[in-house]
Amino acid sequence: MHTKSFLDALNAHPPADAEEAEHLRNMRHFVAAHADTWWQRSTAPGHVTGSAWVLNAARSHALLLHHKKLNLWVQPGGHLDPTDKSPAMGALREALEETGIATLQLAQPAIFDVDIHPIPARVRSALGGIDEPAHLHFDVRYLVIAGDNRFTLSGESLGAKWHLLADLAAPAHERSIARMAEKSTRLDL
Repeated sequence: MHTKSFLDALNAHPPADAEEAEHLRNMRHFVAAHADTWWQRSTAPGHVTGSAWVLNAARSHALLLHHKKLNLWVQPGGHLDPTDKSPAMGALREALEETGIATLQLAQPAIFDVDIHPIPARVRSALGGIDEPAHLHFDVRYLVIAGDNRFTLSGESLGAKWHLLADLAAPAHERSIARMAEKSTRLDL
């Protein structure tokens, strides 16, 4: 991973609101402080992850997955692999793995959204020990367009559904999901 180019991309990203601006400041600080390891899963107190905000070709719906471990509806994404050339390529790879949609394409190379959120510790049920400690995901999201609406679930999800953007932008939804839906309604692609 290229730390300078990623920091340049973060610096070029215009936050949509005060919350995203704070996430952006914290992410830049984290990446600069962990210049050699920001993408590695073993980095404490967390690591950068890549997500895909997947829209249908008409740009009217976004695809959310019911994440098995977190029991939340979220966009496709996850941990970066050492072979990923960038967080954007990691996000695209994760989206393909999690949705099976072969026609996914980055709509733009720029970052679409940033968010930092806690991930709870994962406990081994049989032994009661901690398998993975609680940590943060410094999540960088990219806008991805699906040429096909048909998806295949991976083992990481309990379900998947195309959601109308207007519904996701409602205040009842998790703030980062609503923020991305709001941004999507203002797109000029």
